[in-house]
Amino acid sequence: MKRARRAAPGPLPVLGLLLLGALPGLWTVLLRREAAALPEPRPPAGQSPGRWGWGRSPPVRGESGGGGQKTFRTLLAVPAAATDREERDGEERLAVTDSQPPADTASPVERGIFWSRELEEQVPPGFAAEEAAAWLAAARAARVASLERGGCGRSSNRLARLSDGSRACVRYGINPEQIQGEALSYHLAGVLGMQERLPPMALALVEARGRQWEPVREELRGSHWAEGAVVSLTRWVDNLTAVVAPAPWGAEAGAGRRLQPLSAGELVGLSPSQLVELVQWSDLILFDYLTANFDRLVSNLFSLQWDPRVMRRATSNLLRAPDGGLVFMDNEAGLVHGYRLLSMWDPYNEPLLRSVCVFREGTARRVAELHRRRSAAAELRRRYRAREPLWARLGFLSERQAELLQARVDFVHRHIAHCRAQ
Repeated sequence: MKRARRAAPGPLPVLGLLLLGALPGLWTVLLRREAAALPEPRPPAGQSPGRWGWGRSPPVRGESGGGGQKTFRTLLAVPAAATDREERDGEERLAVTDSQPPADTASPVERGIFWSRELEEQVPPGFAAEEAAAWLAAARAARVASLERGGCGRSSNRLARLSDGSRACVRYGINPEQIQGEALSYHLAGVLGMQERLPPMALALVEARGRQWEPVREELRGSHWAEGAVVSLTRWVDNLTAVVAPAPWGAEAGAGRRLQPLSAGELVGLSPSQLVELVQWSDLILFDYLTANFDRLVSNLFSLQWDPRVMRRATSNLLRAPDGGLVFMDNEAGLVHGYRLLSMWDPYNEPLLRSVCVFREGTARRVAELHRRRSAAAELRRRYRAREPLWARLGFLSERQAELLQARVDFVHRHIAHCRAQ
């Protein structure tokens, strides 16, 4: 008996099996084609390396444009479209961590809280003591050749051309305590060892018939300055450019987050120029806390409540010299005026101070000495009287203001000790 033969498969089932086996390979090809069609991910336009992502601002006051090494001055006033793009990209920029310093780079911080000596040696020298003394002597002896409007802040101020060829900003205060605050802040910077960051400043007495002002008697009539008023003469400096606050102050505050302390662990990946600027910022924030100056970074923080972009714009009364040195300008809100308004401005000034946990060792040492001797007001008075011939015209701090200065020195000393203990 013959066994029945099994029927051979027809053409359709065979074709189905072949298609089923080919599906995984076909799916892989399609995925690869789709991936190839997508654009390659790129960092935001203009992104700078490093965790904190500071970039260079557009030229200001005659600064030459073009490329160059990135610096802190990100996000100056730019067209609206560019500003919106920067705001969208801000968080991504802060997250970049792929730029690391060379393996042999020395640590920027010594003993946990002090900027290294090598780094401090890279800080631009500012206004050297000998240079400042020479300018002050010349300015006091010179005659005022002309007075011009503009370039020196308030409409009541003037740009003076002196007979020796130099120029100075002449500031006429709304009230005398502003000029007093300017002068005392300048000499407190000397007590703290950071006067090189402030342009040289001297007091002058407005006397239309006096030798110094006689050439500009007509201009004085148009200025509405009171006869016998005390004004400040501050050396004019060319080619200064605006400064935007770096992170953490700019980025953290601008995003509505609590300011985080600037400590040694936050400095990884920063370039030497960024570190050099941070050295100067640490002095600035400490100085503004001691003087209770609200007319610089504090005023920007205050304005955040109605202007969320203000931290992306220039910091008030802070400029940069061509060599990268910061210039602490217009300090008339310090000490006298600032001390009257502590309840309003200390909620901003104190968190700023707490946001710094790395200091210049010389600054910390001077604060420690003023704390130990309880001599802040006494040393300021001694220096002020020795170096400013017109000091008696404006007087000195009241007893209460002297106590406030010492209390703020003590607070800074405790803060430095807290940073050291962490």
